[in-house]
Amino acid sequence: MPRRVVITACSAITPIGYGKSDIVESLRSGRSGVKPLRDDGLLTDHLHSKVFGTVDYEIDYGFARKHTKTMGPVSFYACQVAKDVLEDSGLSQEFIQSGRLGVSFSSTHGSPTIQRNIYKTFFSNLKNEFSSIGAVDYLKSMVHTTAVNITRMFGITGRVIASSTACTTSSQSIGFGYEMVKYGMQDAMICGGADEYDTTTVAVFDNLLACSVDYNDTPECTPRPFDTNRDGLVVGEGGAAVLLEEYESAKARGANIIGEVIGFGCNNNGGDLILPNLNGITTTLRLALQDAEIEAADVDFISAHATATKMGDVIESQAIHNVYGGRPYVTGLKSYMGHTMGTCGGIELILSLYMMEQGFIAPTLNLENVDERCAMLNHVRQVTETKAKIAAIQNFAFGGVNTCLLVRDVRE
Repeated sequence: MPRRVVITACSAITPIGYGKSDIVESLRSGRSGVKPLRDDGLLTDHLHSKVFGTVDYEIDYGFARKHTKTMGPVSFYACQVAKDVLEDSGLSQEFIQSGRLGVSFSSTHGSPTIQRNIYKTFFSNLKNEFSSIGAVDYLKSMVHTTAVNITRMFGITGRVIASSTACTTSSQSIGFGYEMVKYGMQDAMICGGADEYDTTTVAVFDNLLACSVDYNDTPECTPRPFDTNRDGLVVGEGGAAVLLEEYESAKARGANIIGEVIGFGCNNNGGDLILPNLNGITTTLRLALQDAEIEAADVDFISAHATATKMGDVIESQAIHNVYGGRPYVTGLKSYMGHTMGTCGGIELILSLYMMEQGFIAPTLNLENVDERCAMLNHVRQVTETKAKIAAIQNFAFGGVNTCLLVRDVRE
């Protein structure tokens, strides 16, 4: 018998703040987290895009050396948000280490900072060049580094899922964690994703001509989802984690239930690895509704993937309209912080939870002139005081991977 899956803690490190109060203030005031690209002394001069969604504040991690020696920057983000949710959850140490708690967490590609240093060493002509590569550098850079560093730091012995699927990494991680709990394979899961600042990530999209370049001197004016003058995505960084639990046990222990995951849709386009696919995305949205056993009319708010690419926003708009028509409120949350890569779905889920709790919906920043091909949707243009009961969080990735999470506010 499928079980109900609830969210009992969450934490996000984002370009617009760390913690609920900072993030909510940014959403309400329209504060952007997009800043000038930091000079790395290597790639910056060769990039057309000079903007980045940056975490530019200090975080007091307080991690022991025995843990940090296997952690690159991406794992610091991951372990911090995991620490936050475990502290907020009230779970006992006995439960955490019992095997009943698992981890579903990853990043786009491990720690690119560490990988870059390894590659530079490999291709250098210096004597004893390999001596600078540390014994644990692979552990810092491997694709599942976030998940296993979380398990190591907190002694978690349950299942580990490290789904690295680019822009759907954390949304898929949350969806797979939801299924683990729903079907009784784990009683609780820490789920999410993280990605760190590195210009190699920008270079990938810059080389594909997918990055924003027209607003290098005014970073706060980009990205511009759904806007006529959008010119591409802005790469960002951050980390996000949610704790998923089986409803009855969470209720019995008096946990603070902040939301419920009621549906998850995931599929692949089965074709082009880069271009979005209308049929694939439309099918994903319908799969999530089917899993949740609700109607399209029940969804109040859509957190769109909305990367501000020319065709991506149009195809997603068409898919939303195919399924929902023009009724639900639609916001592109990447307008505040750029595309935080493997962590975007987790961050956007958490921001949606915050807005559902506080009874408002933030607008899409920089949406001045809606592209007529996207105009059939109910775009949020200013802070709207309304109580969304059910939200859809949509994410789509290179490789043709599509996801949709449906969450319900269970607070009265």
